[in-house]
Amino acid sequence: MGKLRGKVAVVTGGATGIGRAAAKRFIEEGAFVFIFGRRQDALDAAVADLGPNARAVKGSVSDEADLDRLYAEVKAERGTLDIVFANAGAGSPLPLGKITAEHIDETFDTNVKGTIFTVQRALPLMGPGGSIILTGSSAGTTGAPGFSAYSASKAAVRNLARTWAEDLKGTGIRVNVLSPGATATELAKEALGEEGQRAYGAMTPLQRMADPAEIGAVAAFLASDDSSFMTASEVAVDGGLAQL
Repeated sequence: MGKLRGKVAVVTGGATGIGRAAAKRFIEEGAFVFIFGRRQDALDAAVADLGPNARAVKGSVSDEADLDRLYAEVKAERGTLDIVFANAGAGSPLPLGKITAEHIDETFDTNVKGTIFTVQRALPLMGPGGSIILTGSSAGTTGAPGFSAYSASKAAVRNLARTWAEDLKGTGIRVNVLSPGATATELAKEALGEEGQRAYGAMTPLQRMADPAEIGAVAAFLASDDSSFMTASEVAVDGGLAQL
């Protein structure tokens, strides 16, 4: 029997990369999954791959009306919600001295504001046994040259889990952070090329980048009762990058 049998999940940024890998693993473990993202073509392709236990809703986590529509669809079709994987994220490099207000707004609107409202809007559908998973990053611990806004936003996500674990006392809902390192998503492979992937992989003790499925497997662990005594925790799935 799958560890998530009968569970209902939402995965933001679920059409590609880590989100899609997590959605796939959740479904393999028995869950019904709503994936949320901004590109209809990517959502359609993901649902075609994921099968009948997936639904796609188009929208942006930085738009509260889009989130309201997402959770209205969850409520109408499934009634309740067990798992929220607040995975949607954005980040691009700008070195100190060249950072703009627009760059900060774009990064924080998705990574911080979007995470906050993704979770807050979900809570009325959730109850005891619920699991909230936030996507952090190794950059939130170590910093990364040129990524001031991104690294700061992911450090903020780490603190949200600590604060929300206090706010959620007595509800039976857990909240944890999953922090990947360099992961060989479609976008990363296109951006880095073979040489760049080797360079990023060489930065880790395991000498490679993660496969998105490896991150998805840990998301499934955090979503399941196997992690029932974990809240406010950060699980680093970074090949050791931020641990040494």
